[in-house]
Amino acid sequence: MSILRPGDEKFHYSDGSHKWIPPDPDYDQEVWDEQVRQHKQGHLRNVSPKVRIQRLV
Repeated sequence: MSILRPGDEKFHYSDGSHKWIPPDPDYDQEVWDEQVRQHKQGHLRNVSPKVRIQRLV
């Protein structure tokens, strides 16, 4: 599960799903798509792995 940070609310609906349509109709859709893509990558960076990998030396 990811963590919502301050400022993330512009990318989410109240149910936690992502907004794929920009909030402003004059906003460039391609720019918004890229911002959402980067935002989603931020979620993935904050997710802890479920399996701990142990390095053998």
